[in-house]
Amino acid sequence: MIAIIDYDAGNIKSVEKALLHLGQEGTITRDAEVILNADGVILPGVGAFGDAMGKLRAFGLEEVIHSYVESGKPFLGICLGLQLLFQSSEESPGVEGLHILEGRIVRIPAGSGLKVPHIGWNNLRFPVRGRLFDGVGSDEPYVYFVHSYYLQATDEDIVTATADYGVQIHASVEKGNVFACQFHPEKSADVGMKILQNFVGLCG
Repeated sequence: MIAIIDYDAGNIKSVEKALLHLGQEGTITRDAEVILNADGVILPGVGAFGDAMGKLRAFGLEEVIHSYVESGKPFLGICLGLQLLFQSSEESPGVEGLHILEGRIVRIPAGSGLKVPHIGWNNLRFPVRGRLFDGVGSDEPYVYFVHSYYLQATDEDIVTATADYGVQIHASVEKGNVFACQFHPEKSADVGMKILQNFVGLCG
């Protein structure tokens, strides 16, 4: 069973639907015991960094997430879920993130005729092809983004995919049992389904 963490953020149901499409049970929950006993955990979300961290703390989920990650079982952050794994975001000054990974979240600069938020399809490049991208046929597959802020990882060795949108976006990371995507695999057609299928496979 894969637990989908429920902290009143957007986009949770679409992740559940994508897992069902793959024949995988996904349980939307904020119950600590259910999360800690899951074979894999997904932290999805669309919304503001500060509000999301406030909800995670109000529901007692910050310690649960840390405990789960320390267990060594697979953990996937999607979109806002990626951003929350790092220590801070320009969107919410003074709010500390989960700080599971090192890096900061900064605003996509306006200019060059590019609209912010970045909404739509963009191709990926792979500095290192991580396990989420096993069997993704194209060298530069297209995936679907919806965001105004992006990751600058401190350690670029954890970056498994990048995208260009006026700046270089660290679009996916992998460190040990922790995986994250700034884009939405559940909205990225066949490529996204393959990425989620790879994560499900890692969950045993």
